[in-house]
Amino acid sequence: MKQLYLIGGPMGVGKTAACRCLSMQLEHSVFLDGDWCWMTHPFTVTDETKAMVMDNIAHLLGNFLRCSAIDHVVFGWVMHEQAIIDGLLARLPLRDVQVIAVSLVCTPDALAARIGRDVAAGLRTPDVLARSLSRLPLYDALNTVRLDTTRLTPEETARAIRELSSAYQKE
Repeated sequence: MKQLYLIGGPMGVGKTAACRCLSMQLEHSVFLDGDWCWMTHPFTVTDETKAMVMDNIAHLLGNFLRCSAIDHVVFGWVMHEQAIIDGLLARLPLRDVQVIAVSLVCTPDALAARIGRDVAAGLRTPDVLARSLSRLPLYDALNTVRLDTTRLTPEETARAIRELSSAYQKE
């Protein structure tokens, strides 16, 4: 059975780093960052661009899930609303696919520190912090397993996600 890992969380929580580590820990895996499907300049959010991004993501994930050489599909994106997750899953070929949905969260202080380091390194703009902090509480309402990464390295986060997938298989 293939596994589809949906890894959500606010900007700066460590999704990309954890997803990279997870993908490297899994044999026959692929990692897709949802942001790669929306690398426009300028970044523009409209109904049209949102639909395009969802179509891009669904197309790529669907191809990965249909590929016999891939057993594990790791997808990381903000996914702060249940409708985003549900809409995406509705478009995917999920027969014989185990979905592991995880929301990475951390304390507001840890999130601010992580984003601060990214801003200092030129990887993010300062306005990201307010948006990220405002989305943090939204993950409590999702039908996902919440994983607090406050004191975890990306490698430890990836291991914890793998342990969650083992628990899914035992149910």
